[in-house]
Amino acid sequence: MAEHLNDEEQVEALKKWWSENGKSVVGGVVLGLALVGGWRGWQYYEQNRADTASARYDEMIVAAENRHLDRAVQVAEGLRVDFDDTAYASLGALRAAKLKLEAGDRGAAQVHLAWVRANAPDPGLRQIATLRMARILIDDGELDAAQRLLDAAPRDAFAPELAELRGDVARARGDAQGARAAYEEALAGKPASGLLLRMKLEDLPAAAGKS
Repeated sequence: MAEHLNDEEQVEALKKWWSENGKSVVGGVVLGLALVGGWRGWQYYEQNRADTASARYDEMIVAAENRHLDRAVQVAEGLRVDFDDTAYASLGALRAAKLKLEAGDRGAAQVHLAWVRANAPDPGLRQIATLRMARILIDDGELDAAQRLLDAAPRDAFAPELAELRGDVARARGDAQGARAAYEEALAGKPASGLLLRMKLEDLPAAAGKS
């Protein structure tokens, strides 16, 4: 009898607990399912968005390779508008800058590069844009602007390239000593442009006291 009563007491206790807590349990389950479903939905949305951006970028590359430059730049600008927070938008802007530079539109090239510097999600892409913009400024004789850009750039994996450009600025100013120091610093980092750097060094006037 005691065991029977204990069973009944347990059933009653369970009923009471369910009456008091059942709604919150169901709500928690529903909320959990909603969160899981929402997370999967977000993952699907992000993947679909990345796939679309990738397809647009491929379209731009094909247009550029076929010398349909206006179409390539148009697609790149569309990437900036619709997928501004993706690497594809930044890569598209870098390619658009190159196309504009090759077409002789240096101002438009700088606009694309400035956008990458301000918006690229990856610091490496921002640094590439900085290097390319500095080269344009040096070629245009805007040495002070190039120097400011290089001085503000972080010293990272692109440090040798930054040093080489600082050397180019110094050389353009007639500062052979400063150019030599910057080029030697760049060479110490073993950059891909090592052969060109050595040629730049050899073209500098001999250091004082050396023949």
